Amino acid sequence: MKLNDDDIIKLMLQPKTVEKGLRALMDAHQSRLYWHIRRLIVDHDLAQDVLQETFIKAYQNFHQFKQDSKLYTWLYRIATNEALQQLNKMKKMKKADEDADYYMQNLVADNAEKDADEIQLLLQKAIQSLPEKQKLVFTMRYYDDLPYEEISKIVDMSVGTLKTNYHYAKEKIETFIKDNYSSEF
Repeated sequence: MKLNDDDIIKLMLQPKTVEKGLRALMDAHQSRLYWHIRRLIVDHDLAQDVLQETFIKAYQNFHQFKQDSKLYTWLYRIATNEALQQLNKMKKMKKADEDADYYMQNLVADNAEKDADEIQLLLQKAIQSLPEKQKLVFTMRYYDDLPYEEISKIVDMSVGTLKTNYHYAKEKIETFIKDNYSSEF
């Protein structure tokens, strides 16, 4: 039986039932969090690592959950922060390794080809070409269908800034697809 978030919170706050609460927390939110992370990280194994780190951080810091937002919003913020940390690590590795750019482009292509048709591949390449903030906002709004107010809480940006980032991201993606669709396929 799947527990609701209120029941999960109660279990997580009791030392005797924290393990059961953690399992329920993972069962309830693992899939949505994985796909959010995967859209940012792209690589399956790295996304799994980030997801695991997300749940470890949630477990270690559950006492800090104030319950003034939804449990999923809190987890989403942790997952987003962990994904951004992973992306920063990847950027540092990229600077140290001249071949990293080639690797990342092929990584995007390899993962997308396995999971999607040619248009989806192009969309993934377009998203990966966005600046980090725009990629994050676009992913949260387009794929996860989150309202701007919730995204604002997660990423700590104003709604106006989010709307601007989303608008620019959409324009860049459209341009990328128009410019590359006929040349790649």
